[in-house]
Amino acid sequence: MKVEIIPCLQDNYSYLIIDEDKLEACVVDPSEAKPIINYLNDKNIKLKYILNTHHHYDHIGGNTELKKRFGSVVLGFNGDAKRIPEIDILLKDNENWNSGNFKAKIIHIPGHTTGHICFYFFKENLLFTGDTLFSLGCGRIFEGTYEQMYNSLNKLKSLPKETKIYCGHEYTLNNSKFCLEHDSENSSLIKKIEFIKQQRNNNLPTIPSTLQDEIDCNIFLRANDLKSFSKLRDLKDNF
Repeated sequence: MKVEIIPCLQDNYSYLIIDEDKLEACVVDPSEAKPIINYLNDKNIKLKYILNTHHHYDHIGGNTELKKRFGSVVLGFNGDAKRIPEIDILLKDNENWNSGNFKAKIIHIPGHTTGHICFYFFKENLLFTGDTLFSLGCGRIFEGTYEQMYNSLNKLKSLPKETKIYCGHEYTLNNSKFCLEHDSENSSLIKKIEFIKQQRNNNLPTIPSTLQDEIDCNIFLRANDLKSFSKLRDLKDNF
């Protein structure tokens, strides 16, 4: 299974999860259709599934055009059935979704939105976190509560530490500045920032990260309780 990072809009990432034997793919959070269509057509790959982590437009903007062109099946959280366009399959928390070689556990991680989920491809240890967990950050709390977001991040922390993290945006460099301000003696963070700067200087993604990296470096995952997490989230909103 191969993951192809597709830059979209200004700083979004969509992801193609490609079964190279069958030349079939899923796309996670298609912000827009064109760059995804271009890649698929160039490689002669069939788009079978569209996986949405949440309903925000910059994660579902390509749904309708991609479904029309490829006949793809749209998957999203059952609680967002009325907010995700073209949705076909309604997913539940802790459900295992299987189709051919595509196998993912659905984890409900509210906070950024009430219906946010992630897709954990457990055979390959790939986690698509949308706007809940970023590299060195976490999403703004729009619909949920601080407690929901804190609990959601703790759910993700329990996964295998080698899990690769694929998030919804290229925010890592900016996030690193906030982490460094509040965790300036963290040698793991300082080392990671060197890598981040090198990647961005070469116009390359800082994604994927790993869960171990995030536990070591991400100030939001290093918060020990809800009170300190909530304070950090407020500070980041005004950073």
